[in-house]
Amino acid sequence: MSEHTRLLGQVARALKDLREEAERIREGDITRPVREIAPLSLRVQQLAMECTRQFHDLSTSQYAVMKGGQENLAHLAGACAQVSLAATLCNLAIHHRTEVLLYEDADPTPMPSRDQLRRAGDEMQRAATTYRALARLLSRRLASAAARTEDQRLIASALANGSERASAPASTPSSPAPPRPAPKPFAHRRR
Repeated sequence: MSEHTRLLGQVARALKDLREEAERIREGDITRPVREIAPLSLRVQQLAMECTRQFHDLSTSQYAVMKGGQENLAHLAGACAQVSLAATLCNLAIHHRTEVLLYEDADPTPMPSRDQLRRAGDEMQRAATTYRALARLLSRRLASAAARTEDQRLIASALANGSERASAPASTPSSPAPPRPAPKPFAHRRR
């Protein structure tokens, strides 16, 4: 889990750097959109794939049964989507700047591209906030002996229930499960 904590923190820092790069590009004339924006788009897309891989790894690990693990995974899924959206917005920024070559009525100014890059930066900022908060939360749980003990009990219970379910015959529910309540937004608290 300490490795996942480190990785969560690294993602937050990478998103901050990528957001700053998007801002630098936004401030320019964007005369060569493919050369200026595509490298950023590729790095954001690569990070989105790494985030999704880490999300998958956490969801199939003991993290899922730790206290608050399911809710934190839901927040992490949202942050992964925000990083993917940021990569798409970078691609749209390229498209908006190059569509003047295809359409007579296209906007010849860099304003639509700048707007897409601003939106990409906003998504990266939101995702970075979530990643920082989750890294801090996991770090605190790992540092607390009481929390570690509680998590060990939850993990042992999940393992015991999992082995019981594996040996029990499969049954089909007579009625569908009730819908789950919508997840609460992640509250970022400052100290």
